Amino acid sequence: MHGGNQTGVSDFLLLGISENPEQERVLFWMFLSMYLVTVVGNMSIILAIGSDSRLHTPMYFFLANLSFTDLFFVTNTIPKMLVNLQSQNKAISYSGCLTQLYFLVSLVTLDNLILATMAYDRYVAICRPLHYVTVMSPGLCILLLTSCWALAVLYGLMLTLLMTKVTFCGSRKIHYIFCEMYVLLRLACSNTQITHTVLITTGIFIFLTPFGFMMVSYVRIVRAILRIPSASSKYKAFSTCGSHLAVVSLFYGTLCMVYLQPIQTYSMKDSVATVMYAVVTPMMNPFIYSLRNKDMHGALGRLFRGKGFQRLT
Repeated sequence: MHGGNQTGVSDFLLLGISENPEQERVLFWMFLSMYLVTVVGNMSIILAIGSDSRLHTPMYFFLANLSFTDLFFVTNTIPKMLVNLQSQNKAISYSGCLTQLYFLVSLVTLDNLILATMAYDRYVAICRPLHYVTVMSPGLCILLLTSCWALAVLYGLMLTLLMTKVTFCGSRKIHYIFCEMYVLLRLACSNTQITHTVLITTGIFIFLTPFGFMMVSYVRIVRAILRIPSASSKYKAFSTCGSHLAVVSLFYGTLCMVYLQPIQTYSMKDSVATVMYAVVTPMMNPFIYSLRNKDMHGALGRLFRGKGFQRLT
């Protein structure tokens, strides 16, 4: 760990939420259960959409990609956390830490952009229903998703490259469940003002711009729904947006709990909020989207009945 720059850093120590052995055992089984539920839930959504031609629409196309992103996201962080909870060696290499950081930033950004794209899909479906098929063409859907991936990859790469310029010395203990930008900046012994400024300004653009777009879209959606004369049609229109709004609220609510604070006040207590957006949100998304969605209910039922039938035969 001695050295004048980051090349002298051999590894960090991911100490997690608790260093108490008994609490670590409880946390291990809790996070393992949550990880398995997340993997099964999101894989079920992806397989159900892929296997049912009735769900080959823009809304479910974006939902399948959101589930894939959540699946990738938890796999980037939880397995390493589970290993650390069962091991005395909690080290993570410098390159491993930056790799985890890169995927963390990229996938959170991708989640955010896909949610904004899904809001646009709902806006077109409700506010311009006669033009929906024309506007939300397969070509546009692929273009929107490709743009989301490209922007997320570039943003993750930019912030990770910025972190390679940061000098680390002294303590290498990370009281956190994974390598995260704010936590790493607190360990730095060089001036991180530029990095922090870039992080804030780009974060405002990357996250608040899509959020603002979603809010404008939903204001117009609500106005359009209130003009619908039929009560049953109003309920159906609201129900198609309710799941998305619930996921958006959970996603942005937990992110705000973690990141809307000065870097100097960032502390171990924020691990609880981090668990919410890093573990709980990806786990809850499949349940939220399938809870009151008859199409998803039907597709999941056909998927599992088909799998059961194949096992019997």
